[in-house]
Amino acid sequence: MQRLAADGIDVVRVTYPDLIGTDRARDVLLDHLPSACDHGLAFCRAVYHTSPQGHVVPVSGGLDAGLPDITVRPDLDTLVPLPWEPGVASCLADVTDPATGLPAPESPRDLLRTVLDRCAEHGLRPVVGPELEYFLCAEDPASPSGWKRYSSATGVVYTAGLRADSDNHLLRTLRLLRDMNIGVTSGNHEFDGSQFEINLTHSDALSAADRAFRFKSAIKELARQEGKLATFMAKPFNDAGGSGFHLHLSCDSSSDEEGAGNSFDDPAGPYGLSATARHAVAGILAHAPALAALANPTVNSYRRFGPDTLAPWLIDWGLDNRSAMIRIPPERGSGARFELRLGDASANPYLLIAGTVAAALLGVLTGEEPPAPLEGYGYDTAKAAMLPMNLPAALNALEADTELTDILGKDFTASFLSYKRNEIERFQRHVTDWEFTEYAYHL
Repeated sequence: MQRLAADGIDVVRVTYPDLIGTDRARDVLLDHLPSACDHGLAFCRAVYHTSPQGHVVPVSGGLDAGLPDITVRPDLDTLVPLPWEPGVASCLADVTDPATGLPAPESPRDLLRTVLDRCAEHGLRPVVGPELEYFLCAEDPASPSGWKRYSSATGVVYTAGLRADSDNHLLRTLRLLRDMNIGVTSGNHEFDGSQFEINLTHSDALSAADRAFRFKSAIKELARQEGKLATFMAKPFNDAGGSGFHLHLSCDSSSDEEGAGNSFDDPAGPYGLSATARHAVAGILAHAPALAALANPTVNSYRRFGPDTLAPWLIDWGLDNRSAMIRIPPERGSGARFELRLGDASANPYLLIAGTVAAALLGVLTGEEPPAPLEGYGYDTAKAAMLPMNLPAALNALEADTELTDILGKDFTASFLSYKRNEIERFQRHVTDWEFTEYAYHL
């Protein structure tokens, strides 16, 4: 308290992720922080079941139970000042069910902890490096959505500076995120106009998820501060590509913080990879249809799939091959890892990492080898099976994958499926702009 006050902090923003990875929060005056830590902050459990449009989805334990509470306690180990909001520090929170004292079943952060505990039982400590893309938009009253791309520059993939970023959004954002100390390392303009990618350093899986969650929240908040919109939608524009959420994953062979070496490296193994790495790849491939529900969690996610998009829609892996769902970068030794390219930017970081790690663990436990790696350019259905190509199919695959859902937990899986199937029902009842444009004049 004294240190915070000395640093000019008088408000602590207590934040936690909901099911879709949106931040839910409460600002607590510094004098009341001890009470918030001791007794917790009361929130309605239905916050996990509330849609982006404010509908309370009928998920078990919410409406049917009379909208009970959850208890949210600040995790002061995660406390950081917000460089763009003087006097405010932010921290993550732990969420429990006051009736049981146990973690709330829908808590994404606790779900990941549960999966990591299972990994630790088998001597594995996942290490994750997140890569996220997003689009920056400016207001446009003439557009049906009210927004347009901030820049229409083309041919500016892998650039930085004013050539594709006339307002220096990227440079300003990098510096602010650096000062927030969430492990941001670098950034550049991506393939399409107004699309950016910012990379975060690798770390243990929970820290990586925490930092990716805070990164997404910060990017959106900084854009709002300037009257812009930053969106992590999978594919917000018809005439542009999608935004990915790639994960670089390796495993430490020890639960010790310093680790005991990269257990994915083996100079004598096939492709320079250890049996652990190859089995992990096989696990991801085996459970990819179910994993798609967590990695590509919206109706819009599947607009990103298709030939020549560099978004994977086949279940395959390759050596330094960006047309494969799993790419093995060329580094070995301490840099041995795989890059899962399946996820899109709308994914909840905790759920994407939890699902990926769980599938990899299942592969290690099964001990099967992956098929031969993809050679050449991919997207050939004669060489590999297809992923689910829409959200209903992905949800069905998740429900059917009892090995994966046993690790994720039955309560979480039931809540997630109920929430997402309600989302599909609402979408299917909605008349889209495409339908009006296609039919209204001629029919």
